[in-house]
Amino acid sequence: MPKLLDATGAVFFQRELEHIKSQTYDVQYGDLMYRELFPVNSDVNPGATTITYRTYDSVGTANIINSYSSDLPRADVAGKETTIPVRTIAASFGYSVKEIKSASMANFSLDQRRAGAARRAIEEKMNEVAFNGDAESNLPGLFSNTDITETAVADGASATKVWVDKTPDEIILDVTNACSVMYEGTQKVEKPSRLVCPPAQWNLLWSTPRATGSDMNIAQWILANSPFIKEIVASQEMQAAGSGGEDMFMIYNPDPSKLQLEIPEDITFLPAQEQNLEMVVPVTSEFAGLNIYYPKSLAFWIGI
Repeated sequence: MPKLLDATGAVFFQRELEHIKSQTYDVQYGDLMYRELFPVNSDVNPGATTITYRTYDSVGTANIINSYSSDLPRADVAGKETTIPVRTIAASFGYSVKEIKSASMANFSLDQRRAGAARRAIEEKMNEVAFNGDAESNLPGLFSNTDITETAVADGASATKVWVDKTPDEIILDVTNACSVMYEGTQKVEKPSRLVCPPAQWNLLWSTPRATGSDMNIAQWILANSPFIKEIVASQEMQAAGSGGEDMFMIYNPDPSKLQLEIPEDITFLPAQEQNLEMVVPVTSEFAGLNIYYPKSLAFWIGI
């Protein structure tokens, strides 16, 4: 294929691409929560087509026996193997040859917003899959995991579950009860340390006094007194996320041993390709969704 650009134009374009790539990595998208909420694992080789992990549980009992017994109870380990696919998420951006020549002649930079838009498109798709999964691609997500328990919070004195109509004591009781249910229900194994709720409820926790005349708000009181919750985070994804379209809060342990966001290869700008009268830059990421190894380390509480 003949070159679309002469040596001067090609050198200019390559220099501009390096600048554009570095600029797009400086852009922060705070409203996409998946990287903030879930630990990222990038240890898998980008060439892998699947990721397999194994979970094990011990089974069996011991009995009191006599000295000559030959039928000793048997203990063993039961294993479960789970395999998920690694998928490529892709977008692209480009510049016409005329744009490149004009920019080179006038010595001005190419617009980097196109590269930022391509990166943003991939980030949005990864965020969507991390929360909702993708049935067609068989990628797992948070809300698509049917093993996570979903429970309705109790009604308050005003006969409603909604936090804005509850007293600080009733809101604190909702959080305390959620943590206690997880802790006791898993025989003290699971200890939730992070609470995630919609922005409106997050603002309520941080703006409502713990009690009349108190110098602490509800959030400060929870963080200071709960033996479990050490962090309270706002996430738009918790809004209307319950099975009935209700707002909910989530408690969980964000330790990588409990769950991981699988990104074998993060967002990558591939070499530019000549296509008709354009230089097109493919942008890709290798992604395998959200692996939740211990679903009982998370819980949804709806109706808030």
